Amino acid sequence: MIKFIALPLALILLTLRVSAESYVYITDQLDLPIRSDKSFNNNIIRLLPSGTELSLLQSTEDGWAQIQFDDTIGWIKSFYLSPDPSAREKLKKLTRTYNANKLLISKLSGEKEELESQLLTVKQENTDLIVQSSKSQAEKEHIEQIYQDALKLEHENEKLIQEKLQLKAELQLAVNNTQIQKDTSSRNWFIVGAIVLFFGMIIGFIVPGLLNRRRY
Repeated sequence: MIKFIALPLALILLTLRVSAESYVYITDQLDLPIRSDKSFNNNIIRLLPSGTELSLLQSTEDGWAQIQFDDTIGWIKSFYLSPDPSAREKLKKLTRTYNANKLLISKLSGEKEELESQLLTVKQENTDLIVQSSKSQAEKEHIEQIYQDALKLEHENEKLIQEKLQLKAELQLAVNNTQIQKDTSSRNWFIVGAIVLFFGMIIGFIVPGLLNRRRY
């Protein structure tokens, strides 16, 4: 009874879905025959396993469906067909998808670990560069300080040289002044001596004459 009720329902579903691009699936667990015509005579042209996707060309009221698989066109009983894949095929598909996703996740996990390792390496290199940059900056500041100190020492050296030249000039001037004073003093004493000698000579001539006059 249930079989007779299910058959019209299957025919209705198949009729609604029939088109040039309609697909149906074999639902039985066994390999099912595709026949060259709508009969059970010795007319099997191909066997297909359950879950095979078929192109539905047409369905008839007597429970047959014309289908196409690759280049093969034939007939099969409609109650072996379903508009959706069987649970078994769905499970296979889901299993394949799961395994593919699992493999992809494993691959992505490996790539993630590799990227994390590369990230750690880059971070370490970045840290080393920062340390090296800090050292270079410190060395640069040290060199700049040495340069500034050298300029300062050079400026102070030039200042000391100028002061030395000034002191040397002042010393030479003082020496010259001292020599001039010595020369002036010597000249003055020479003049005084000459004057004394002159007056001594005069006195030497005058005094004896005066004494002789008094005698006579």
